[in-house]
Amino acid sequence: DPRLMADMAKVLETRGAKRIDLNCGCPSNTVTGKGAGSSLLKTPDSLHEIASAMVSSVSIPVTLKMRSGYEDTTLFKENLHAAESSGVKFITLHPRTKVDGYGPKAKWELIAEAKSILKIPLIGNGDILTVSDALNMLRQTNCDALMIGRGAVANPFIFHEIKAHFAGVKYSPTRENWETFFATFKN
Repeated sequence: DPRLMADMAKVLETRGAKRIDLNCGCPSNTVTGKGAGSSLLKTPDSLHEIASAMVSSVSIPVTLKMRSGYEDTTLFKENLHAAESSGVKFITLHPRTKVDGYGPKAKWELIAEAKSILKIPLIGNGDILTVSDALNMLRQTNCDALMIGRGAVANPFIFHEIKAHFAGVKYSPTRENWETFFATFKN
């Protein structure tokens, strides 16, 4: 419901949110079964209507994360255009469909295609597990930035490693880093 999403965006803004991200990427059957998450990719017009309502209701940036499609990528370009024309500030693309889940290799070529279509910034997501993966995605897709999800679960220091790479230094987590990391789970 676009009005409900606009109202909730206003609530989040009044509570101090600095940005709101519309998640059109969640593949969970519990979420998509309610018409949310990646099910929004079935109807580009609805995606546009919801995102536009949110954008026009708040003064903070609204962004959008999406997958390359629901069952397939037939509406890929239409969804990109619907999102961009809604006024969102940037799009994060996970290049798998809802049906793909987290299974097959992410299709980075779809990120490159989206980058060539969009005029707003594009964030690449999917299969970034190492510094080498991050560099390869940037090089192969020309995306503006990266979003790392499950890769950070496997390696919680990947962000430090990438930052160190760009600074021209090597990063290796110390025992103290690991102790600090695990201490966060004790409480």
